[in-house]
Amino acid sequence: MVITDAADLELVGEAGNGAEAVKLAVDAAPDVIVMDIRMPVMDGIEATRQIVAGPSAAQIIVLTTFDDDGYVYGALRAGAAGFLVKDMALEQILDAVRVVASGDALLAPAVTRRLITDFAAAGPKSAPVGEQAAAVRRLNAITDREREVLTLIGSGLTNTEIAEELTLSPATAKTYVTRLLSKLDARDRVQLVILAYEAGLVGPSV
Repeated sequence: MVITDAADLELVGEAGNGAEAVKLAVDAAPDVIVMDIRMPVMDGIEATRQIVAGPSAAQIIVLTTFDDDGYVYGALRAGAAGFLVKDMALEQILDAVRVVASGDALLAPAVTRRLITDFAAAGPKSAPVGEQAAAVRRLNAITDREREVLTLIGSGLTNTEIAEELTLSPATAKTYVTRLLSKLDARDRVQLVILAYEAGLVGPSV
């Protein structure tokens, strides 16, 4: 109802479970999918994984509560472009959909920081050993300065905040982020956050 009432957004389909969502992702060709995690038949994590692996170009935003902790992490690793929390104001939810539809990979930084903080405190204290080792190996391709930037991305900082923290121009900070996406073969900024977490650059103290 909220999306339908927005003049600049069009609702092209609704799914009652993850399996229906996977089919609609192809049939309705949406730009953005707002995906719940806990659903019958197929949960949102598996649905996200299948949609990302399939022909759909839709960006997926996970809709969750913070008691989902591990589910949220799993959904982001499955390929979600971002996340919404169920206690956000309706206009914030609409704005988040617009942000992702415009091609930006990261949602509101304050929400990012809240997720990282809550997940680190309530969820697993580190990535599984194999994943952490793989993440650390990937960081061998980046410079010390790029590692600093990655750590700040993992802490939820925006490009402007990174520039201020490291005494850089915003343009230079953006260049570092672009290099990290390329060097680490990351699809978007959310994947950089996950990689920073898995490599142990950020954690419960965030």
